[in-house]
Amino acid sequence: MMSRIALVDDDRNILTSVAMTLEAEGFEVETYNDGQTALEAFGRRMPDMAVLDIKMPRMDGMDLLQRLRQKTTMPVIFLTSKDDEIDELLGLRMGADDYVKKPFSQRLLVERIRALLRRQAALDAPGEAPTEAAKILERGSLTMDPLRHLVTWRGRDVTLTVTEFLLLQALAQRPGFVKSRDALMDVAYDDQVYVDDRTIDSHIKRLRKKMRSVDPDFSAIETLYGIGYRYNEE
Repeated sequence: MMSRIALVDDDRNILTSVAMTLEAEGFEVETYNDGQTALEAFGRRMPDMAVLDIKMPRMDGMDLLQRLRQKTTMPVIFLTSKDDEIDELLGLRMGADDYVKKPFSQRLLVERIRALLRRQAALDAPGEAPTEAAKILERGSLTMDPLRHLVTWRGRDVTLTVTEFLLLQALAQRPGFVKSRDALMDVAYDDQVYVDDRTIDSHIKRLRKKMRSVDPDFSAIETLYGIGYRYNEE
């Protein structure tokens, strides 16, 4: 069955172009230009996933997310402006699953949507033996639960986006082994998506920042200049 994706944004150009891309990828798409209209529609029929702009009239993305989390755990991606880091962190803590900065690559948005839908499908299939990639990972002070998208460091919760989670998981699976930037790109993005080295570096920088927010002495992710990154178990 086609997954139903709800797009909520007051920019009609974004709604039109993203809807066309998602429909071409085989998704069923519903569009709304404000949070209140979307909430009323969700009350009649809940989508499989929602992509929400943060700043909208009538009801913004934060308010809509808060209402949604009272009744559903469906995946939610925020669309954020370039410098809205505070909004991003607040949104993740409130229960958003990921965020994509404007202006954005529609191909990257599609890949983030696919990743979240795969994770949700795994959560909705209880009783099946977890795959190796879905098993709880423990490396020293780090614990990662892929099915629940939970990360703890020394017993403290760390809120990560899907991309940050995938990168940390890839590094932590083999402590001491170097992962090149190309290898990390393959982990985080479909092989049809091109991103440059700086994109991976930016994700790692933000990942370290989040880990240091719970432990200022965090140093488990080591940079090997010109080569890549390595996880050192602590």
